Amino acid sequence: MIIEARHLCMQMRGVEKQCGQAVTSAMLGAFRHNKQTRDEFLALIRPKIS
Repeated sequence: MIIEARHLCMQMRGVEKQCGQAVTSAMLGAFRHNKQTRDEFLALIRPKIS
């Protein structure tokens, strides 16, 4: 599971960083125990740089 979120508190108060973003991940089951499966999944969800 991978979650990307934007923090309203960083955008509106104090810091005022408009692109304030956090990414949280947790690998369970086959993704945790099998490196090949995990690497394949991560390669599919990463943004492509062109």
